[in-house]
Amino acid sequence: MPALFASTMSRLLALLSVSCAVIHGCPTIVTRAQWGAKNPTCRSRLTTPVPNVIIHHTEGAFCNSRATCSAQVRNIQSFHMKSQHWCDIGYNFLIGENGLVYEGRGWTTLGVHAASYNSKSSGISFIGSFTKRVPSNAALNAAKSLIACGVSKNFIKGNYALKGHRNVMTTSCPGDSLYRVIQRWPHFKP
Repeated sequence: MPALFASTMSRLLALLSVSCAVIHGCPTIVTRAQWGAKNPTCRSRLTTPVPNVIIHHTEGAFCNSRATCSAQVRNIQSFHMKSQHWCDIGYNFLIGENGLVYEGRGWTTLGVHAASYNSKSSGISFIGSFTKRVPSNAALNAAKSLIACGVSKNFIKGNYALKGHRNVMTTSCPGDSLYRVIQRWPHFKP
């Protein structure tokens, strides 16, 4: 009887850990409709799974609440569409210091964030400037969770390469402090 009880408990614990992984496997993603996105003026399909994840920072103001981050994402979209003349926000996802992920172009739409890498990467940008400071732990954990989610849903290859924007273009992005952090993450390849 004790062996049967131990075996049953072991199976229950395994089921619970799988259930928790499914529930907690992907971070909360604020949809385009939820943050008030404008409609894109064009859209190209991104072939997935992508072999690269490119980390950026947006420069400018940071945000730490859903309201301020949503406003900041709308500002970034306006800048990208009006000043850069892109058909939408450039990044696939953006992350606020509140630990929420904001849908940019999403998993399956080609981004405009890293020139020759656009067609073979997902661009994730931390909202704010991270030259002299690192993002919050909530933001860093959200990024890791988003990448793991992309891998589990087959939008990102399991053997992906993680790069900072500066590894694929001449730029200081994603900021010196954030760059030092991502260099220690799994899959980082300059």
